[in-house]
Amino acid sequence: MPDMIATPSPDVHIHHEDTPMPVAVLAADYPNGAFVAPHRHRRAQLLYAVEGVMLIEAANGRWVVPPTRGVWLDAGLEHTVRMSGHVRMRTVFVEPGTVAHLPQGSCVVDVQPLLRELILAAVAIPFDYAPGSRDEMVMQLLLAELAAIERLPLYLPWPEDERLRRLCDAILHAPHEEHATAGWATTLGMAPRTLHRSFQRETGMTPGRWRQHARLLLALERLAHGEKIVTVALDHGYTSQSAFTAMFKRHFGVAPSAFYG
Repeated sequence: MPDMIATPSPDVHIHHEDTPMPVAVLAADYPNGAFVAPHRHRRAQLLYAVEGVMLIEAANGRWVVPPTRGVWLDAGLEHTVRMSGHVRMRTVFVEPGTVAHLPQGSCVVDVQPLLRELILAAVAIPFDYAPGSRDEMVMQLLLAELAAIERLPLYLPWPEDERLRRLCDAILHAPHEEHATAGWATTLGMAPRTLHRSFQRETGMTPGRWRQHARLLLALERLAHGEKIVTVALDHGYTSQSAFTAMFKRHFGVAPSAFYG
């Protein structure tokens, strides 16, 4: 089934990016399976889904963004957005250089309750809010909360080498398989040691660690839709629910059952 293309009117983005005010917030809802084609924004942005899961992809990696989390994207970064489930997206556009301590580098962040409420309130604020008004105070508090957000390990780096990309694609399409490095080295026409070194140089991870990380991020999307933990664990190559839970907790700091709590 072809991707559904869904994106707000270009005029809406223009208003929110060209306002003289340092921050503006846009609301847009998307159906399950919607896909926003490659695009970029002049301003940095925080993408936050009140509901649903977003998968953001850029040339150098991909970010899985479940509810209660958001993704910070640097200004000018070309990216796509794919929706899993009905997504109620809220986008915070921030003028570059507005605040010294905003996140440096695109990343998934934790959206605490106060930041969430500020984002939801800011949707109703006009993009030409008056200086010194209550609306400006809300926006200034929103910027202060953005400067204090916590980065989360929900990023999957992507190699530039086309051969290594084939290996990554294979892992994502069959996360339950082991994808032995030696076998893939033969398939890609590389020595195993060369594949290992090249993969680590381009992604910062060994192929085995990348596969482990990919499995966990793929599992997050399934868990966000309420699937049973044991089913998700077995479908992603774990021998048992307890083995999956142990790895999940080691990586994210909480058990799968508590991640969306």
